[in-house]
Amino acid sequence: MSGVVRTLSRCLLPAEATREPGASKQGSRERDAVQEREARRRSREIDAMLARERRAVRRLVKILLLGAGESGKSTFLKQMRIINGQEFDKKALLDFRDTIYENILKGMRVLVDARDKLGITWQSCENEKQGMLVMSWEGRVGTTRLEPSEFQLYVMALSALWMDAGIQEAYTRRSEFQLVSRLKTAFQVRCVHAAS
Repeated sequence: MSGVVRTLSRCLLPAEATREPGASKQGSRERDAVQEREARRRSREIDAMLARERRAVRRLVKILLLGAGESGKSTFLKQMRIINGQEFDKKALLDFRDTIYENILKGMRVLVDARDKLGITWQSCENEKQGMLVMSWEGRVGTTRLEPSEFQLYVMALSALWMDAGIQEAYTRRSEFQLVSRLKTAFQVRCVHAAS
């Protein structure tokens, strides 16, 4: 009869309740030992990961570049990237193109405005209209891109204005107002390239 009761109790009661008292302690110890080994292994993995990160941070060099606007801070960083063999991704190249386009338009706007404030006359009345077209451009707030198709609308005007004697005279007097550096190169190279 006790065998039947024991068999029924095994079927109806949870496994822990049917074990012998000594067997449950043994199983519990084994489970605890397995969990402890797993915790130690995980701890060693975390320690190794932290050690790798520490070594990487020690090798990291941080530089703070200070300087006035247009002093070459970004150019320095781009040169360091090129020297160290890091390629620019497509998005970065498109951002550079957009920045160049915007700098050309902003630079010509400054020259047209300076020509007016310095009292320099236009070489041609047609260029006055071109100047008004360039002055009508305003960098759109909140947008990060100046599309090539939009820039193309201004290429002819920019080229004509750069050839104007009044703009050239304003450019020679650039020490009297703030102008983006390398603007002459941008007009000579980028406008010709964009027109073709």
